[in-house]
Amino acid sequence: MGKIDKVGIAKEHIYLDGPKPRMFEFRFVLRVAAEFIKGFRKLHFAGPCITVFGSARFDENNEHYIAAREFGKRIANIGFTTMSGGGPGIMEAANRGAFENGGRSVGCNIKLPFEQKPNPYVHTSITFNHFFVRKTIMIKYSYAFVIMPGGFGTMDEFFETLTLVQTKTIKSFPIVLYGKSFYAEMWQAIQEMSKAGTISPEDLKLVLYTDDIDDAIEHIQKYVSDNYKTHKRRWWWFE
Repeated sequence: MGKIDKVGIAKEHIYLDGPKPRMFEFRFVLRVAAEFIKGFRKLHFAGPCITVFGSARFDENNEHYIAAREFGKRIANIGFTTMSGGGPGIMEAANRGAFENGGRSVGCNIKLPFEQKPNPYVHTSITFNHFFVRKTIMIKYSYAFVIMPGGFGTMDEFFETLTLVQTKTIKSFPIVLYGKSFYAEMWQAIQEMSKAGTISPEDLKLVLYTDDIDDAIEHIQKYVSDNYKTHKRRWWWFE
């Protein structure tokens, strides 16, 4: 274990701070591989998931928390597992909506200098040390993504997922950007990218920009019905 810094995290945690001794780099690769394997084993039978991204900072009286809770409920109703970052705010709300309505609920938590405890509305919880491992796992097991209002982390998750779909690194899974008022300026900026030619006009169709939960769920269900055969239980058999 390395020396401990002021926030109580081992200094070896700063793995992007330039070249390190070769044995450190080798041990780091082994730790990352072990973390991926842990995620694969834990979530292999989680069922087809829909991931909900959003801020950790909204309380249960906030309109966005209420909407995320409804999303969790609707996701449960159509037979998917609700996956989130496992923490408070939007993450808790989505897990809670699923948990309280008979659906499966998964939380992929992250160790932070300020402690983020798993919320109590998950059937399966896993805690990661590295953001990039966590994000890969959350994308790997999901067949649609709901982006609720959030901060830097939510934007990172949104744009990486969108980039993976745009570049066909993953399939063209539905991406819902929910919150027209909250995301109005960002959506305008994305449209300006299209006008400037830095993205294709077709790329705008990769995102459903909406304030309507019914439209969002219908959009997801249409993709599923067009691309997959489903069983009433939680097992999926692909064509």
